[in-house]
Amino acid sequence: MPNGNNWQGDVLRDLRGTPPQQHATGNGPAQSHAQAQRRSPAQEQSPAQQQPHPQPQPQPQPQPQPQPQEPAGTGARPPGRSAAASHGPAVPPTRTQRPARSPDSRPVVDSALTGTARRPQPGESAAARISRAVRRIVSSSAAREVAELTRTAEQIQQPVTTGRQIAVTSIRGGAGKTTVAALLGTAYAHYRHDPVLLVEADPALGSLPLRLGAESLRWTTADVADIVEPQMSLLDVTGYLVQLPDNAWLLPGSQGRIGAMLDTAAYERVMVALRRYFGVTVVDCETLPAEVARVALSAAQARVLAVPATLDGISSTYAVLQWMQGLPRHMIAGTVVALTSTTSRPGIDVEAAAERLRSTGAAVHVLPHDRHLAAGGELRTELLARPTRLAATRLAAEVFQLSQKRR
Repeated sequence: MPNGNNWQGDVLRDLRGTPPQQHATGNGPAQSHAQAQRRSPAQEQSPAQQQPHPQPQPQPQPQPQPQPQEPAGTGARPPGRSAAASHGPAVPPTRTQRPARSPDSRPVVDSALTGTARRPQPGESAAARISRAVRRIVSSSAAREVAELTRTAEQIQQPVTTGRQIAVTSIRGGAGKTTVAALLGTAYAHYRHDPVLLVEADPALGSLPLRLGAESLRWTTADVADIVEPQMSLLDVTGYLVQLPDNAWLLPGSQGRIGAMLDTAAYERVMVALRRYFGVTVVDCETLPAEVARVALSAAQARVLAVPATLDGISSTYAVLQWMQGLPRHMIAGTVVALTSTTSRPGIDVEAAAERLRSTGAAVHVLPHDRHLAAGGELRTELLARPTRLAATRLAAEVFQLSQKRR
């Protein structure tokens, strides 16, 4: 039977003795009409020879062309693109497409290892806490500490016009880099009212998610670099992040897999895109001289160099700070050294070492030994020793003040 929508094509097929063919999805009658128009003149006159008196046939009406469908998840047609332009050849998209498949969620700690962790202990012993409390009462230092904390909190709570990015790195592994980054991010999230972001730019089995108490990971820094778009809202962006307490968010560097990579282009894309959503972003970088770490240090408004309170740690850091003196002035002026005591009795005079490092023009803060931090598990601020909390808050305040000086 002829098809009323394309009766001319059906007549031509019947005259040739060929059965009708099924049309592919999305082609419709317009394609059959185009095929009939493309036939040679000899083919078109063959039916006429069999019919000496052909009846005049009405001219075919132009059929509407099917509109190309927008790819899923790309949103509305870009401004300035007319409907008629949709009939032409497809134009490659100018922005990155979202991944076709979402990654699976993976636990931060393997279930076979969760039972090996011991109960976390306080940062200092009970005897040390009691002795410290008695000294505070006798010396009436409690009021001074409250006043100092109030001033420090006011410094951290200052508003920002654009998001501040603070990069934390070290010269070698085991210097307490991730611990310092977790302390800074926790302090900013506690005192500030705008969202705070912690980014792990160290995909080589970094421990920042473990330090921050994350239970599972899904999207990584490299993944989000291909997803985030300027028109996204904060709610859209946080759907790809790990939520933490106190309005803080985490963007992991990997899912605990060996071989995960993060190039400088992906890092730059994600940092530029996320900057406007968060008041402060703390970046846990790779150890120097990795390429991503160098890019992060140069792009950040303030830099923190984690250094172990050992003789070789002080010596190598002093050499790096001397090298930084030959760079533009803002590099050394915007750098803070976090000198961490890895043991209760360091093998060096920590205060004398700090003064030597300050002679280069960099600020230096000493983080005392803390049993809770030394255990290497989840960071719980209520278990930190009081001197550690005070030192971490002072460090966070000075780093934030330095970031405000650099636009």
